[in-house]
Amino acid sequence: MTTKSEENRRLAAGATDPERAAVTALDQTPANGRLPSLPQALICFTGVIAAIAGGLIGFGISLHALMFLCIVWTCLHAVSLGYHYKELREMMSGAISRALPAIYIFILIGMVIASFMQAGTIATLMYFGLAWLSPSLFLAIGMILCALMSVATGTSWGTVGTLGVVFIGLGEALGIPLPIVAGMVVCGATFGDKLSPISDTTNLAAMSAGTDLYRHIYSMLFTTVPAFLIALVLFLFIGFSYQSSAPVTAEIDTLRKALAAEYSLQPLITLLPLITLAVLSARRVGAEVTMSASVLLATLIAVVYQGADAIAALNALWQNTPGTTGIENLDSLLGRGGITSMSWTLLLALFALALGGLLHGARFLDVILAGLLLRLRHIGALIATTIASGFVGNLAMGEAYISIILNCQLFKSKYESVGLEPAILSRTVEEGSTMTTGLIPWTTAGAFYTATLGVPVLDYLPYAFFNYLNAVVAIAMATLGIGLLGYRKAASNAAPIA
Repeated sequence: MTTKSEENRRLAAGATDPERAAVTALDQTPANGRLPSLPQALICFTGVIAAIAGGLIGFGISLHALMFLCIVWTCLHAVSLGYHYKELREMMSGAISRALPAIYIFILIGMVIASFMQAGTIATLMYFGLAWLSPSLFLAIGMILCALMSVATGTSWGTVGTLGVVFIGLGEALGIPLPIVAGMVVCGATFGDKLSPISDTTNLAAMSAGTDLYRHIYSMLFTTVPAFLIALVLFLFIGFSYQSSAPVTAEIDTLRKALAAEYSLQPLITLLPLITLAVLSARRVGAEVTMSASVLLATLIAVVYQGADAIAALNALWQNTPGTTGIENLDSLLGRGGITSMSWTLLLALFALALGGLLHGARFLDVILAGLLLRLRHIGALIATTIASGFVGNLAMGEAYISIILNCQLFKSKYESVGLEPAILSRTVEEGSTMTTGLIPWTTAGAFYTATLGVPVLDYLPYAFFNYLNAVVAIAMATLGIGLLGYRKAASNAAPIA
């Protein structure tokens, strides 16, 4: 009868030195002598997935409450292996402490968004961006505007709820099928949700993978920009097929007049916070310093130039208030931001980090993946598996947040063992999780997009080119050994793992 140790040694026989070391580590009985069996590890992890998927989708239970139950479930399994309370607490605390730099950034994100709203930075982008629209280039320019908006605000939902609604009305007036327009909106909105330094998913992926925020964004440019350009060309060609002289200026004029009445829109002043954020980011200044400088400048502009009350402008950093344009969706967007707006995601991240610390510290993930990941003999296969895992996570749990964190925990050691830096892991996890969440009808994003745009997910899915082309581009580039950052120097064109 083959023992677990014999099986591990057999699997390690064809592995590289780093991989062999990882498997050998499973043979080495921990100091406390507690290593879960494969069946128990599978039961524990499957229970976590089932609780989140069933509770969220089947019963509508709060995700935070479900995460608490999952932590208790995992703790019970760990206790059965002989772990004590203090050891379990150290596992959870250690995982959270390693993510503290990203937690600081999460808090700053809310203040950046609120201050940009107060300063008129977002309003300026919308006001002048809408003036670019023309019937023949409607789809292409619409995608660019949605991308710019989502990068500036860090939210796909806010972009879909404002510009997305406007473009649906304009597209209908132009005679363009609404599924095509909705697909364009989702493509543009997802671009910023993935790449913006103030996006919660962008920061969550970097934090979970253990990489620098800007390194994560730089890594994503290799696969995201080509996929975005391909989608842009496709919308450009489609747009020429739907040229129309139908009047579409009324909706645009209404929105622009509302923005002009609410703010003083001098780009040389109102865009200074965004320029500061971009310049300092490009110079690789620390994210905390970059965001703090942008917040202070935007708050100053809000008070001195926009005439906002100083106390109200400072209170907005904690909790922003809706705009007063009279347009409901626009007012909702202008009221985004503030530290409180990040509390849902931040608290969820703390729960998920604690859960990940338990799953990793008690070796459940090591045991589950020891055999599977050693059989991945090619970088392209590893990238494809990670993306597929993110998509399956969204299918099962209906949320990109948990999928991002769990998949970073699942694959982190494998990426380290083959010499891929954490930024490749964070990028790939986003390509499987962030990019696909809006393509599944029962996810929160899919449900929101459908309700807001009035187009079912399965109708706009064929036209959400960017969202699924990104995965195709990523797998193709990895297979060819392109865009793998530091790894590419040692990789051949075939980019084999061993």
